[in-house]
Amino acid sequence: MEWANVISNPQLQNLPFKIELNKWGKILMSPASNNHGRLQYEVGSHIDRQKGSGKIIMECSIQTSDGVKVADVAWASDAFIAQYGYSTPYIKAPEICVEITSPSNSAGEIEEKVQLYLAKGALEVWVVNEKGQTAYYTHEGQVISSAEVLG
Repeated sequence: MEWANVISNPQLQNLPFKIELNKWGKILMSPASNNHGRLQYEVGSHIDRQKGSGKIIMECSIQTSDGVKVADVAWASDAFIAQYGYSTPYIKAPEICVEITSPSNSAGEIEEKVQLYLAKGALEVWVVNEKGQTAYYTHEGQVISSAEVLG
């Protein structure tokens, strides 16, 4: 299945979970909780306040070497938006990609997503757990804090 088929399929609209595709076009689904949605909003709002420009994108689809992955939150600079607009899925990752973990996520799955987003050009990938604790990753590996967003 192609991503355009997923987003245009009426049976896949308004589902209570996130949909992604693996590299063979198979649909992967992850259930989302209300806490997950709250964390998406809080993280996106925090980045937006700190950056002051660019765009926050919730449920940002990115074409990776392992299919279309959907970052829970992404921040794209004005330059990124000028170049890529709101094409779906993005062929390059926005500068900041955020994954909010769910009980259904394995550590290996999250590690793989971090690497996939970085390989597609993200400068930072944030992994936020259910308690709101954040781990930051760059091309150098895990770092103590974000260089893109203060505090």
